[in-house]
Parts: sequence; C-alpha cells; structure tokens
Amino acid sequence: MTDNTTRLDHVVLWVRDPVAAADFYEKAVGLEPVRLTEFAAGQVPFPSVRVNDDTIIDLMPLAAAERMTMLPGAPDSSGHPVNHVCLALSEDDFNALRDRLQERSVPLTDIGHDSFGARGNARRNFYFRDPDGNFFEARHYA
Repeated sequence: MTDNTTRLDHVVLWVRDPVAAADFYEKAVGLEPVRLTEFAAGQVPFPSVRVNDDTIIDLMPLAAAERMTMLPGAPDSSGHPVNHVCLALSEDDFNALRDRLQERSVPLTDIGHDSFGARGNARRNFYFRDPDGNFFEARHYA
C-alpha cells in the first residue's frame, strides 16, 4: 500500500562540484551519499544525499543549468540559493553535527533558542553554509 501523505521529497541545490559537495554532506553533515558512484561513472546526471527515508537533497551540477529545459527559467535560477534549508535532528545528532562542522572550520552562527518551525519551537538551532554558499539551519526540538 502506498502512503500518499504530503511530505517533502527532495530539495535540489546548484553546486559547482557534485563529488566535493557529496563529500561535504557525508563527512561534515553526516548524510549518506546516493548515486555517487553512478554519477562519477557518468551513468546519472547528479548525485544526492539522503536526509531520511523520505527525503533527499539532489546535488545538481551548476554546469547543467543551461540544459535544464524541463524547468522554465532554470538557467536563471543557477547560483541563486534558497534562503535556507532546515535539518531537524535529535539532540545527540545536533551536537555531533556542530562538532563535525567546527572540526572542519566551517563558520557557524551562535546557538539560537525557541525558533519556530514545522513542529513548533525548537529548543536550539544554528546556521551554517555549505561550500557552494547554500545556507542550512540545524535544529532540535525538546
């Protein structure tokens, strides 16, 4: 039986180097690469990283923007990241992510408190940027 509950399936980010981006998301953020080997072999147009069983982040090569004919205006959107993408984590995963990012000298904001999101107010949150300039928020709820 298929669950047709509305949910976020994927987010597509423009990146200069999908392999380097996948490495960042795997090692710094802790997300599992998807189709990275196939991308490196030229078998698929982009790799992804898995957020959870239901959601992935596609790492679209910036060089592909001009060939994106299925999405009107795609070439104009390249290089314009969304405001930010938010990852909700357990408290332990939140702390581990912050530690990994600090180990890699990724600039981080201070810890914020009581930021509103999909599940109400998060206990703590912070922001960081990936190597391509995309902004992320990490948060955990009580």
